[in-house]
Amino acid sequence: MAVNVGLIGAGVMGTDHARFLTTSVGGARVAAVSDPDTGRAREVADGSGGAVIDDPVDLIGDDRVDAVVIASPDPTHKPLTLACLAAGKPVLCEKPLATSSGDCLEIIDAEASTGRRLIQIGFMRRFDPGYVAMKTALAAGDLGAALIFHCVHRNATAASYTTSENLIANTAVHEFDIARWLLDDEAERVTVVSPRASSLGGMKDPQIILLHMTAGSVVDAEIFVNAQYGYDVRAELVCEHGTVSLTPPNDIQLRHAAREGFGHPEDWRPRFAAAYRDELQAWIASVKGGPPAGASAWDGYAATAIAEAGLASLASGATASVDLQPRPALYHSP
Repeated sequence: MAVNVGLIGAGVMGTDHARFLTTSVGGARVAAVSDPDTGRAREVADGSGGAVIDDPVDLIGDDRVDAVVIASPDPTHKPLTLACLAAGKPVLCEKPLATSSGDCLEIIDAEASTGRRLIQIGFMRRFDPGYVAMKTALAAGDLGAALIFHCVHRNATAASYTTSENLIANTAVHEFDIARWLLDDEAERVTVVSPRASSLGGMKDPQIILLHMTAGSVVDAEIFVNAQYGYDVRAELVCEHGTVSLTPPNDIQLRHAAREGFGHPEDWRPRFAAAYRDELQAWIASVKGGPPAGASAWDGYAATAIAEAGLASLASGATASVDLQPRPALYHSP
C-alpha cells in the first residue's frame, strides 16, 4: 500500500519533492499540498493528484495523510515538526531542523518522549553516490586514518537577500553534516576566515571555514555563493595512505573554437537529483516500517550548533567552540 504524503511548501524544493514522489519513488503518492500561494499549491497538487489543504496544521492532522514533507521557509520548521510529532506522523524536514540549537533541542526532547525516531532531516548528500563511495573507501581501511577533508561549495549567484551569515547558516551546513557523517566524528572548534570580498554581492564572500574535529582531523570548506560560472561541489579526503575524491558529474564535454570544457549546472538540483530521489525512497521505506534513514533530528541539531559557532567566529575573528549537549539514547543507533 502506498504511503500518502502531505507536502508543506510548494516552492522550488517542494515542487521537486512532489515530482520525485510522483514519478521516481516507489510506494508513495502525494495526497495533499499546502502553501500560502494557493495557485502554486493547486498547480503542484494537480500535477501529483493530491488535494489542496490551505492550513498546514490541518494537513498534518488530516486522516488522508500518513507522513509529511516540510519544504516551507526555515522559521516554520520547528512548529510544523512539533505538530507532526504531536500527531505521531513521520516527517522529512528540509534543513535546518530549526533556526537555533535551543529550538532543535526542544524538538529532540519532544521526539525522544515518543520513544521512536519520526524525524529525518533533508541532508541529501548522505545519499549521493559519490559521497557514499568516499565513505565506503574510508571504511575499508586501506587508506588509513583521515587527516584532511577538503570541500568546495560554489553557487553561480546568490539571492539578493543573502548575507555573510547566510553562507554559514544556510549554505555551509551541508558541509558540516557531510563531514560529520563521512568522518563519523564531531566538530569541537570552528574558525572562519575571509579573503578580500568579491566585488559582487556586498558581503563576506567567499569564506573559508575550518572545522577542528575531535579525533584530530581538519575540515576546510570554501563557501563561495557568487562564483558566477555555475554550481560546483567538490571534495577530497586526504588520508594516511592515499586520497579519495569526488568525480564531478558532467552531462557534456564541449569542444568548440579551439577550446575544450565541461558544463556546470546552474544550481544544485541537477547535481543532486539522484541523492534527492534516493533520500525520499529511503524515507518512504522507513515510514513503511524499515530502519530509520538519513540524518536524524540530532544531526540537524549538531549542524545548527556548528553553524552557531561559525557565526561567532565570523563576528569575532577568533576560533569558537562547538557546544554540543549529550546525545540522547534514541540517537545512539543509526
